[in-house]
Amino acid sequence: QVELVESGGGLVQPGGSLRLSCAAFGSIFSILAMGWYRQAPGKQRQWVATSMPTGGSTNYADSVKGRFIISRDNAKNTMYLQMNTLKPEDTAVYYCNSVPATESSWGQGTQVTVSS
Repeated sequence: QVELVESGGGLVQPGGSLRLSCAAFGSIFSILAMGWYRQAPGKQRQWVATSMPTGGSTNYADSVKGRFIISRDNAKNTMYLQMNTLKPEDTAVYYCNSVPATESSWGQGTQVTVSS
């Protein structure tokens, strides 16, 4: 099991950028496919992006493709989500977890609010 702590959220205007971080506590981070997920008010949690453990392969939901960039530093047990050209519909609590998700590893998430 990996303990996960998200940070970096905040209030940003439409068109702005934010960089989220996910700190992982556990020795197996470097061998896991990891991802970002988000849950908007009144909606189910949805997958946003995946980073494979080696080789740099990534995958994105259509709604964020071309705007978000997922990356990871296995030496630091940390994953990132660079979010550019943010839209109001990106407002949500953002979580990191393995892909597929491990139910017991959900953290508190970090709130991202895109509003003028």
